[in-house]
Amino acid sequence: MTTAAVQAVGLSVRRGGGLGLPGRRDRLDVLRDCGFRIPRGAVCGLVGPNGAGKSALLATVAGLIAPSSGTLELWGRPVGDEAHRARLAYVAQNRSLYPQFSVRRLLRLGRDLNPCWQSEAAEEVLEAARIPLRARVGSLSGGHRTLLSLALARGKAADLLLLDEPLADLDPLARRRTMGLLLADVADRGATLVLSSHVLADLEESIDHLLLLDQGRVRLAGALPELLAAHRLLDAIELPARRAAAAHPVDAAQSAGAPFSGASDTPAVVESRGSGPARSVLVRLHHSAEASGAGTAAGEPPTLEELVLAYLRRPDAPGWISPGMRPLTADAPEGIGA
Repeated sequence: MTTAAVQAVGLSVRRGGGLGLPGRRDRLDVLRDCGFRIPRGAVCGLVGPNGAGKSALLATVAGLIAPSSGTLELWGRPVGDEAHRARLAYVAQNRSLYPQFSVRRLLRLGRDLNPCWQSEAAEEVLEAARIPLRARVGSLSGGHRTLLSLALARGKAADLLLLDEPLADLDPLARRRTMGLLLADVADRGATLVLSSHVLADLEESIDHLLLLDQGRVRLAGALPELLAAHRLLDAIELPARRAAAAHPVDAAQSAGAPFSGASDTPAVVESRGSGPARSVLVRLHHSAEASGAGTAAGEPPTLEELVLAYLRRPDAPGWISPGMRPLTADAPEGIGA
């Protein structure tokens, strides 16, 4: 099987807690026992609430933060390998640039530092927004600074692009145009794109893989078709009348016709909401149903937003990694706990 662009096994990162108490060096776990793999050529959306660890994960993959434990590999080699520098581009959330430089001078610096620099690719990002090359970086708006950061990343012609909230400062037209350029790089060069966002609507039409973090842990990961097909949303109309008011969501899910028998095949309940006619249950199908495509399962696959929100609302629900994003090591678990 092709080596993954990114693979993590038991990855944890601890950083200073900043409580400021004399004589104490407080540490916080910002990433906890994370395991996943991102295939080459994937467009992976990294999502989660504030403080989930998204920025820390991207910075760790970029080699700016050292893992506290576990392993992290890029293209089969440990993170931080000198050969990685030329192959990845990272755009941080704070968009650190040289404010006194002109746009032209900054692009020239990018060319001088990167042997595979593609001037046309960088300038294409700026031309659409009509950003003048003579403008001082410090005079640019937040959206234009974001586009300049993306132009520098795209000009590097990297095999792996790590983008932290790249769409947050852009207007709708700039978002669509910029994503089109980035997706073209994935299609034309086989690049791997990992981008974080708080807004699922910004990602849903573009990504083909998802990585959901919450409280530093991986809660959900996989190719979108696998994730959605592995879950079913059942409502009261689909539940037989005798079980519609069942005390246990698993009973309701089984009575709705989920293709399982026996305790080992019981679907995992992610969330049960409401009561009576308004009640709904989101279940994750058993792996045997995954293998068969779960074509006869009751209910409908959830939308991406319904799926993500259900896992975030229920932090006690067991997390899940689809087969395509599970780490390929002998001792790595096939699934993950909450």
